[in-house]
Amino acid sequence: MTAGTAASGRRDRTHWLYLSVIGAVVLGIVVGLVFPEFAAGLKWIGTAFVALIKMLIAPVIFCTIVLGIGAIRQAAKVGRIGGLALGYFLLMSTVALAIGLVVGNLLHPGDGLALSETLRGEGAALAGTAEESGGTVDFLLGLVPTTLVSALTDGSVLQALLVALLVGFAIQSMGRAGEPLLRGIGHFQKLVFRILAMVMWLAPVGAFGAIAAVVGETGVDALKSLAVIMLGFYATCLVFVFVVLGLLLRLVAKVNVVRLLRYLGREFLLIVSTSSSETALPRLIAKMEHAGVSRPVAGIVVPTGYSFNLDGTAIYLTMASLFIASALGDPLSVGEQIGLLAFMIVASKGAAGVTGAGLATLAGGLSAHRPDLLDGVGLIVGIDRFMSEARAVTNFAGNAVATVLVATWTRELDRDRLDAALSGTAPFDEATMLDEDPDPLPAAPVAGAEARERAAAGVR
Repeated sequence: MTAGTAASGRRDRTHWLYLSVIGAVVLGIVVGLVFPEFAAGLKWIGTAFVALIKMLIAPVIFCTIVLGIGAIRQAAKVGRIGGLALGYFLLMSTVALAIGLVVGNLLHPGDGLALSETLRGEGAALAGTAEESGGTVDFLLGLVPTTLVSALTDGSVLQALLVALLVGFAIQSMGRAGEPLLRGIGHFQKLVFRILAMVMWLAPVGAFGAIAAVVGETGVDALKSLAVIMLGFYATCLVFVFVVLGLLLRLVAKVNVVRLLRYLGREFLLIVSTSSSETALPRLIAKMEHAGVSRPVAGIVVPTGYSFNLDGTAIYLTMASLFIASALGDPLSVGEQIGLLAFMIVASKGAAGVTGAGLATLAGGLSAHRPDLLDGVGLIVGIDRFMSEARAVTNFAGNAVATVLVATWTRELDRDRLDAALSGTAPFDEATMLDEDPDPLPAAPVAGAEARERAAAGVR
């Protein structure tokens, strides 16, 4: 009863926190419309909040994966989880790209729009940003950090993932000698999640700065002529999440997608207010573990999905390409669309290494596939910030569904805990973002006089 009461109290306080986020978003919109110049100068507030969250992502990934691998003894199980996840990511990215093409052909967005001279150079500049990320070789070299520790400080999700896998397997091979290391990492994880819980109280401030800056810079007029592509993109993302992913989740895991998304409601609010799905990455790992997904699955699938399972970005790439071609009066033929689909399957996987991933990857893809369409990227710039929110939410939903599916396929899902979490009977601990597990490992037996002293003192 005491624990339940404490949990309830914590839940009430965080409830007010997220109501404050909603209020901050509304206030940010008002300030952006009434004082646009002042609001544009508040962009740094949202950027600072996102940076605070990002500084914790690498430590969260490191701790989660190391503890997850340390909890199992068969290295093959980790490889099976990763292989299933990557195969699923490739399949769903292809499906998302295809859906974007179908909807784009039905809507014919971009007809009648004129490209101004001021926007013609935007595409080339963004393509240069994408090219700076390099090709396949540079991508592979970028996986290797400068030092073992730099992977936790440079902000690269994939580098943190690689180092965590190496450390986890190394500790696993040490047997019982590695248990003290796992205990130490377990305590470090609790510290990281405690810091994250503290940072979350700044979410209303960050949301206000981010929304106010966007509204102040863009205004309402920029949205009018581009409403078709925006609304079409939003509708396509909704169909993908609730129809495609929802049906797959129901057939494979027997889980209602609406219940899963409702369980992650606060994370969606955080993503919409900051337009970054990375701000919710640590919370997604914690919530998936709380919902019964094993540590290895949550620790491997979620970070990998953030780099390779970008369903919203995939839909955006094909719809935006059709929009640009139509706006420039040079629609893509069926053969060109199939070629674009094949090209974007590869290009979308490089989005993780590019700043402003969706827009820069679009420009880079068109530069290589249809250079004559590159200037048209400038048409998207004005509304990309609003479309990025739908991209981020769709990417996040896709990774949440992928985690449950992979856990189901690998039999690493606790059904009872999942039902309790989704029904609300076992609420997530918002204060610590950790389950009430005092130790990451069962206590090892203590030998000799120390054991007798502990027993006599009544220490467990």
